Amino acid sequence: MRERDFRGFGRGRPGKDRKPFRQERRTERQRDESGPALLYGWHSVKAALENPRRRILRVLATENALRRLHDETVALPVAPELVRPDVIAARLSPDAVHQGLLAEAEPLIAPAIEEISEGVVLVLDQITDPHNVGAILRSAAAFAVSAIVVTARHSPEATGVLAKSASGALEYVPLVAVQNLARGLEALKSRGFLLVGLDSEGGNDLARLPLRAPLALVLGAEGKGLRQLTRATCDHLARLDLPGTISSLDVSNAAAVSLYIATARLRGAAP
Repeated sequence: MRERDFRGFGRGRPGKDRKPFRQERRTERQRDESGPALLYGWHSVKAALENPRRRILRVLATENALRRLHDETVALPVAPELVRPDVIAARLSPDAVHQGLLAEAEPLIAPAIEEISEGVVLVLDQITDPHNVGAILRSAAAFAVSAIVVTARHSPEATGVLAKSASGALEYVPLVAVQNLARGLEALKSRGFLLVGLDSEGGNDLARLPLRAPLALVLGAEGKGLRQLTRATCDHLARLDLPGTISSLDVSNAAAVSLYIATARLRGAAP
């Protein structure tokens, strides 16, 4: 399945109280394993400030942003630095929308894959676009996903653009990085997870496939889709049957639709 274009992923005719969690390290312009994460934008920074597991190192804010934080009674764990908007903009890419807020923060520790709580888990097989992963995180938080499993390599760092796209969800859904995805999937399977790979050629319509919890939905990367070993490790391969003329979905939209179908099925309701 493709990341930008889930061509064939959906095909055919029709027939909140989350605990805050983790964040990894990286600068916005370049990866720096020893440095703090940069978070920018209202929702990303506000969620981090309200996360008791997050250690905030520094907050840069404009006068308007500070006023808004005060009006919404957001506690500041460190004394904020009052700056002009261009001071924040200078630390980010030219197209970054910072809304007058930037924070430097320590990462939070993610659980091991063996420690993921039961429920619904998303597994991303080398999805590299931070905008898409951020949007998937936002949907994951909305549908109370227990965790998102990613590959340690060939996946974006959880900071900057990804955090902004996640709109605060990075603080609520743990990202669990594994060195070997097939072994990670086997670890989930050994704990009773049903593994369903989303694939354009899947023999089952996800809306009709018998589902049970704990459940892991596995989504593939841009262009190449699920890798062969990933496909072979899944218990089932499923597709989305869509009623419209356009039968392709962006990966983040496909994730949201799949989560809606799966959670509705697990609740016993018709999707």
